[in-house]
Amino acid sequence: MKRRTINNLLNIASKLFLWAFSLTIITGCVDETQTVVTLNTPVLSEEFDTDGAPDPALWSYELGDGTEQGIAGWGNNELQYYTDRPENVTVQNGFLVITAREESFEGSPYTSARLITKDKFEQAYGRFEARMRLPWGQGLWPAFWMLGADIDENPWPGAGEIDIMEYRGQEPNTVLGSVHGPGYSAGESITKSFILENDRFDTGFHVFGIEWAPDYVNFYVDDVLYNQITPADVPGEWVFDKPFYILVNLAVGGTFVGSPNAETEFPQTMLVDYVRVFK
Repeated sequence: MKRRTINNLLNIASKLFLWAFSLTIITGCVDETQTVVTLNTPVLSEEFDTDGAPDPALWSYELGDGTEQGIAGWGNNELQYYTDRPENVTVQNGFLVITAREESFEGSPYTSARLITKDKFEQAYGRFEARMRLPWGQGLWPAFWMLGADIDENPWPGAGEIDIMEYRGQEPNTVLGSVHGPGYSAGESITKSFILENDRFDTGFHVFGIEWAPDYVNFYVDDVLYNQITPADVPGEWVFDKPFYILVNLAVGGTFVGSPNAETEFPQTMLVDYVRVFK
């Protein structure tokens, strides 16, 4: 009788463990080595609720093919020419719409847009997130990212870079989150991918975000924490202890994604529902 009771208790305990383990997987919880924090005090809420050009009090444009900045192809052999034309960037029906077009423009075969908050909004630490629907096709490279605000005095990668979301258009169910700094930049960045099971990032909206503190950067997709990077994870100096500014762009071609092919359709659009920052 006593043995049967013990066996029953063990069975119940086993079932409870399996239930808890399954719940951990389903809810995207992480192990005890990761710091999980929810920052919810609003600092910036860009809802794109006024049609026309993006709010000039918050957004500026980076224009051209990178040549004027001394980094032709924006340092990645990209093929687009960034403009501020409404054909490439506008706010419409509650969305920021960035459109990549196949057209000859200023010597480049494609046009698109790149927005930045440099000198208008910069912050150290907090939660940074955007709700977006991404394009699809070989050679498309949308990104939601951040650069150290001291980049003019401290050239990349010394200023630091946080890629909240990067995406290869030919891999519609996968995004990446990365950090770049001195000794771990470009192809040596510290990065991890997130795979959307049984879905695609071009067929619906998803939230891409980070929660950033002095000793970690947490990466999220739809509130699922999929990676944490700490000073112990980088082989060089930790440069994520100062204000950064936000960038949103849609590149075409480059070493990260390759060139468009005959099956890549244009125009292609990236829709941004909102950009929000919390502390």
